[in-house]
Amino acid sequence: MAVVQIVKYPARNEWATLQQRAELDVTSLYDTVRTVLDEVRQGGDEAVRLYGERFDRVRIGELMVSDGEFAEAALLVSEELKRAIAIAAQNIETFHAAQRFEGVKKETMPGVVCWQKAAPIEKTGLYIPGGTAPLFSTVLMLAIPARIAGCREVVLCSPPNSEGKIHPAILYAAKISGVEKVFKVGGIQAIGAMAYGTESIPKVYKIFGPGNQYVTAAKQLVSMQGTAIDMPAGPSEVEIIADDSANPAFIAADFLSQAEHGADSQSVMLTTSEKLASTVQEEIVRQAATLPRRELTEKSLTFSKIIVLDNQDEVIEYTNTYAPEHLIIQTSDYQLISERITNAGSVFLGAYTPESAGDYASGTNHTLPTKGYARMYSGVNLDSFTKKITFQEITREGLAALAPTIETMSAAELLEAHRNAVSIRLSRFEN
Repeated sequence: MAVVQIVKYPARNEWATLQQRAELDVTSLYDTVRTVLDEVRQGGDEAVRLYGERFDRVRIGELMVSDGEFAEAALLVSEELKRAIAIAAQNIETFHAAQRFEGVKKETMPGVVCWQKAAPIEKTGLYIPGGTAPLFSTVLMLAIPARIAGCREVVLCSPPNSEGKIHPAILYAAKISGVEKVFKVGGIQAIGAMAYGTESIPKVYKIFGPGNQYVTAAKQLVSMQGTAIDMPAGPSEVEIIADDSANPAFIAADFLSQAEHGADSQSVMLTTSEKLASTVQEEIVRQAATLPRRELTEKSLTFSKIIVLDNQDEVIEYTNTYAPEHLIIQTSDYQLISERITNAGSVFLGAYTPESAGDYASGTNHTLPTKGYARMYSGVNLDSFTKKITFQEITREGLAALAPTIETMSAAELLEAHRNAVSIRLSRFEN
């Protein structure tokens, strides 16, 4: 079993090297991905079927999931899992419904009123991986906010298994989330189909959801061709801040729960306690030996580390520089530390708040910025499925008061027509 490296008191000029993630450079895939995208754009459903046959090793006749398939899936999902999904869905709905935007009309000066309205993105696409870990929880995280936002058309694509079927839990989650258009399509061809539209699959305006490096490359390419995407994506990651008050078994469990996401996932612990670092290192080895995904987890741990720093100020500075996707704070003063965090995707406070709570059921969204993008991106939220439209209404008297400012500025920019749009109105006032 790989032992997680402990790095003690690194100099600040070493931080950048320590903060490097596993590289996910998908530009080398662009030629391959672009070829598939172009063929899907030109060939539509038939190209989607051909690539599905090549990559998923199954020929799909009817791409859209039928009512019968939804019903069959519901029978295959255990009652226990249905109850768990229902609770998670309710919590996700409660949290995201509270994010509804209420625009306020503001008179910026007498006779000049401005305001915003949130309007849903009418057509959204959701990509849900199917592979070894079918992410039915991601269906809830994306489809429920889309419904609350009022998106008129929600399309979901997920790769089929060798029998041409989508995992039943994915279909069940889609159904209870209000998604009716689900397609048995995965990979590059799914992204292309949603970006361009085919005979069966509607074109969407924005695509959400995780995927492998080919899906990531496809999302990047279509985002340069007029289809928006949720955010840049990279391997998943967690940072844990802990002190001697923390339970080493809890920390190790959080460390490993992140590591089992994928071979390129990264777990990091920051502490000022050498004793805790050593104890957690031993606990990670003990717990990892019992995990079913041990081989994958072991690879992930090569990108992971425990770092001992001099003081709490350094811990906070390191954290805000690293900008983790997930941040767990297990210290005696976690509330005070949390107030100083400026860069993180989602923060988990205290000994009884594991990252897996946010991954599944507490209500917050688990689609979060990775690879340091938390410095400038938010995780998926209700706003991700809307756009803001600004409005303004100016009275005759308001324009008269504002006119000198507009005329002076437009003349200084040598935009005479802009100036004239005001002047011609003023001349009508005088007549």
